[in-house]
Formats: sequence, C-alpha cells, structure tokens
Amino acid sequence: MPSPSRHPSELPLPALPLRRGRQGFFLACLIVLGGTYVLLILAMLVADMAFTTPGEILRALDDRDTLYAIKLSLISCTITSVLALWVAVPIGYLMARYQFRGKAFLDTILDIPIVLPPLVVGVSLLILFRFRPFVWVDRYVTYEIPGLILAQFMVAAAFAVRTMRVTFEQINPRTEQVALTLGCTRQQAFWMVLIPQCRQGMMTAITLAWARSLGEFGPVLVFAGANPMRTEVLPTTVFLRMQAGDLTGMLAVSLIMIITSMVVLVLARIFGLRTNGVI
Repeated sequence: MPSPSRHPSELPLPALPLRRGRQGFFLACLIVLGGTYVLLILAMLVADMAFTTPGEILRALDDRDTLYAIKLSLISCTITSVLALWVAVPIGYLMARYQFRGKAFLDTILDIPIVLPPLVVGVSLLILFRFRPFVWVDRYVTYEIPGLILAQFMVAAAFAVRTMRVTFEQINPRTEQVALTLGCTRQQAFWMVLIPQCRQGMMTAITLAWARSLGEFGPVLVFAGANPMRTEVLPTTVFLRMQAGDLTGMLAVSLIMIITSMVVLVLARIFGLRTNGVI
C-alpha cells in the first residue's frame, strides 16, 4: 500500500556534510558578521544607561506630561495591536490559502506601508481627510486620539499581516480538508481546527504590531500632532524633550520605551512557548 503523501514542511531536511577544516572557518565568519550587529545593539543600550541614572528616570516618571504619554501609549498601542490582528487574520488567510486574479497587485498594496517612509504615511492620511466622506469626521480624527490610533494602525497592521500570512502558509492545509470531510463547515474548520494551530503566530503578530505602534513617530507627529496632555505619546515626548535641549530627559524617556518594549517581548515569547507546550 503506498504511503500517504507528506507536506513539504514535514519532510526531513538532508544532513549537511561535516568538513572540520572548513566548518570552523565558516562558523567563525557567521559569528563575526552576526556578532558585530549584536554587539552594536548592546553597545547602544549600555551607552544609554551610562548616560543617565535611575534617579533621572524616576524624575521623568514624576512628570505629569510623561505620565500621560505613558498612559496614552499603552492604551493606544493595545487598541492598535488588537485592530491590526483583526485585519491580519482574514487577509493572511486569504493570501495563504487562495489563488485569485490580482493577488500579486494586492500583495504589493499590502507592502506599501512597510516600504513607504513613515512621514509619507502621515502626510497621506492628512490629505485623505480633506476629501469626502472623510472630511465629515476630520475634526474628530485629525490631531485627536482616534487619529493617533489610525496613524499607528496604518503601519503596524502591515507587519501583522505579513506575520499571519507566513503563519498560515506553514500550517498543513490537509487538517482543514480532513475537518471538512468529517462534516465541518468552512467556518467551523477555520475556527476550531486552524485558529488553535496558529496561536503562537497570532501572539507574534500582535506583539510586533504593539512594538511597532509604540515606536511610531512620523505618522503620529504629522497626523495626530504632539499636543501635551492630548495626543502626546512616548516617541513625541522624546522629540519634544530633544527640541527643548533636555538630552538627559530625552534619554530617560527613551529608556522607559526600551524597558517597556523588552518586557512586552519577553512576556510574549513566554506566552507563545507555553501555548505550544514547550514550558
């Protein structure tokens, strides 16, 4: 009886021949090239921490504008990442599972927020809300908190879409086909069979969207402004401190952003591993 066909991702990878003489040189090249970039990242973090002190970070946290910026950043990034995931799941599934006319064009459109300079995204949003029907809600969006969330969403969603597309492409479609043969509808197979398999991918997508939203500056500055106690978030706080010549305060706020991002990424990695039963 012939064995059932296996998905390409399930096939064993061919073993690479081990040549000791060349293996050490090859690994050394990898370590030197990759290690240079890693050391540069660590050097930047060490320099930031050496330039400021914990006391200066605490003083920055006592500032009313900074506290408001932290609160607004946490809320807006959370809302943005959830919205990005709701968009990324259907688009990623559509691009991974279906072939249709205009798919290559749609794929190019989805990449535009990634390749465009962030400042251009903000300018484009500003121009968009000068036309109907958007002009009718312009006063409630532009230079307001909804505009802040929209500016973050336009860029962050593109990264979430890419992540979810790769996630769906790595899952064997035969699991859905088996569910359909057992009586499930397409919707039931999607929610009950496919979604549980891509929990880690969804966690990665929402984390990338959150981290990208936290660091978004260009679109936020152009479309939402940097009004203190209104639309000021952490990146614009750094900008305002720099404009005022407060280099120490700017670095203190920057370290707050770095620490926040690292905590979110670590928690997301731990949660992702637990959902896969690794720890």
